[in-house]
Amino acid sequence: MIYLDNAATTLYKPETVRRAVYEAMGTVGNSGRGAWGPALSASRLVYSVREKAAEFFGAWGGESVAFTSNATEALNIAIEGLVKKGDHVITTQAEHNSVLRPLYRKEKEGAELTILPADEKGNFSLADMEKAVRQNTTAVICTHASNVTGNLFPAEEIGNLCRRHGLLFILDASQSAGEAFIDMQSMHIDVLCFTGHKGLMGPQGTGGICVDPQVKIPPFKTGGSGILSFDREHPGSMPEALEAGTLNIHGLAGLGAAFDYLRETGLEKIIEHEKRLAKLFYEEVNDIEGVRVYGDFSTGERTPAVSLNVVGYDSKEAGEILAGGYQIATRAGVHCAPLIHEALGTRERGTLRFSFSWFNTEEEIYKAALAVREIGQEWKYEE
Repeated sequence: MIYLDNAATTLYKPETVRRAVYEAMGTVGNSGRGAWGPALSASRLVYSVREKAAEFFGAWGGESVAFTSNATEALNIAIEGLVKKGDHVITTQAEHNSVLRPLYRKEKEGAELTILPADEKGNFSLADMEKAVRQNTTAVICTHASNVTGNLFPAEEIGNLCRRHGLLFILDASQSAGEAFIDMQSMHIDVLCFTGHKGLMGPQGTGGICVDPQVKIPPFKTGGSGILSFDREHPGSMPEALEAGTLNIHGLAGLGAAFDYLRETGLEKIIEHEKRLAKLFYEEVNDIEGVRVYGDFSTGERTPAVSLNVVGYDSKEAGEILAGGYQIATRAGVHCAPLIHEALGTRERGTLRFSFSWFNTEEEIYKAALAVREIGQEWKYEE
């Protein structure tokens, strides 16, 4: 199988990641729940992964990183804890439902919401963002990269805008972690939400939230923390404030190994390889009659994803043909990001997304492009 659905999850992981999970299954206990060997090993492991995540994202040290099961949980923690009744929040049409649905819920509770429109290429305007700021605006909450188009948005410029207006900047890095350079402090990112199983090449069930120490998020979940057990309230200091119960320590062992792999291999090297494959695929399919490619390819600042449609086929139908007839795995449909399809004109059909990883090859790209060409030759009617 040619696996080109890496924006959903990286199927192929570094060997060191797989080995770290396996070894942890037999060597670590429960962090903060004992003073014996495996429990202490678990605590040391968790601490080390916090430090690696903080270094990778340019955060404020290990205590600024709390672990979650995925980016969805991290975004819910941030939005539920920081958006209050009467607050005005700015977001965009490029968002995943992990941002939109928590915001819709807060809107029902009395918050105000501005959703910036995207253009036909899937971009939104920073000028529109600045114009949208009101007296009661408290935050900008947006994605760093579209999971549909692959467009990478200017996080540093958004951070500067937020700093000028005294706003919180909450960034969804689901698609950019491991696919773009991120430095929270220099980019003025107050809260960063990430998942481990996509560009970071770690296990599913891992992720986290990195928080500027000046930003206080109340506990989203309460329960066992390993400390202050006689207190009736959950600990309020990071990172325990945003963690309750037993962590996925076996998964975190894999995530720590993934951070090591990215550092040792070189993030720049990985990014350039993936971008080269995505550009090659785009160039191969963009001139095929009956194929429409979506997104902004005028800049190299992108994540390695290409979404398209073939005339005469619903995106899911084309995806099924690729899977069944060519053994090529892609992602078809709306991708849990409904509003961007209104901007792209793909609300009814969705898009067929090809997304590439460090472990893909040029040969696979040419085979995938040829498959798209062959499907395009069979198109049933003109748009």
